[in-house]
Amino acid sequence: MVIDADDNFDDFDDSDEQDEGSGQFEHYRFVADPGQSFLRVDKFLSNRIEGTSRNRIQTAADAGSILVNGNPVKSNYRVKPGDEVTVVMDYPRRELKIIPENIPLNIVYEDDQLLVINKPPGLVVHPGHGNYSGTLVNALAYRYKDLPLYNASDPRPGLVHRIDKNTSGLLLVAKTEQAKLNLALQFFNKTTKRQYRALVWGNLAEEEGTIEGNIGRSPKDRQVFTVFADAKMGKPAVTHYRVIERLGYVNLVECVLETGRTHQIRVHMKHIGHPLFNDDVYGGDKILKGTTFAKYKQFVENCFTLLPRQALHAKTLGFVHPVTHEEMLFDSEIPADMQQVIEKWRGYVGSREE
Repeated sequence: MVIDADDNFDDFDDSDEQDEGSGQFEHYRFVADPGQSFLRVDKFLSNRIEGTSRNRIQTAADAGSILVNGNPVKSNYRVKPGDEVTVVMDYPRRELKIIPENIPLNIVYEDDQLLVINKPPGLVVHPGHGNYSGTLVNALAYRYKDLPLYNASDPRPGLVHRIDKNTSGLLLVAKTEQAKLNLALQFFNKTTKRQYRALVWGNLAEEEGTIEGNIGRSPKDRQVFTVFADAKMGKPAVTHYRVIERLGYVNLVECVLETGRTHQIRVHMKHIGHPLFNDDVYGGDKILKGTTFAKYKQFVENCFTLLPRQALHAKTLGFVHPVTHEEMLFDSEIPADMQQVIEKWRGYVGSREE
């Protein structure tokens, strides 16, 4: 049985970048038949995954990405009847020329295996329809052009997850093939830690909660995602939230992703009636709460001008280092555009209370 393509690339702005369904990694799951003779796991997999080389399987094994009954195994492990074999492999590289570009990056951490970037809003992660240059991948291709992983024909070298074009925050990038597979497996197994800050319209009824609902492309507009009541449609998605600060007609919330679907936080928040502030895809770019006074309308429009994007920031990122096995946790400041709007709402609330 084949597992669906990778989930970790779903929190992505597909209108500017590639559809998440194409995935970055292949995931497979097989259960050995009762009559299965003892067979090396690399041969077992190459017999079942059409067009896959033993070298790709070996690379996956070296990265600890082949699991038998939930435990990583080497390529010489012998599969026996009833064994459940799962594997995560990087997709073969596609024909798309990447042009190296000298684009400045805000690097929070770097070693010989990986780097953590604080992505500014507006930066597209990788080339796709309408964005063939000026992306993060173009910048990485320039900075790491001498590394084997950064091949000009690979459209997504080193990427193990992604965030929307107009979302700011922390992004993890691998610098070696083994690190890429190891980190991708952590995202696939949902062992990474990711916290976001979002400014949403309205007052949430509870201080904290969990939003569950399958997410998929809207049948009415393929550029927009929606929550489906039918469990057979879309992909399961879970978002945990906690109110950090109530600011009159908006709330500042912390969101923790249990899954990583395209536009997940944006879609889930709209689903419960609290779209992200100035989210022009999901209705947050209109004055949804507040008064009818002209002065209030001008105040909100000034906030929209200061923050010409959805109010969402990927604040923290945690994972286990693929080589040292050290637990790593990174934090980042809310960027100036979003912080300015938060301060303006604080001032607005304060002036009403005087």
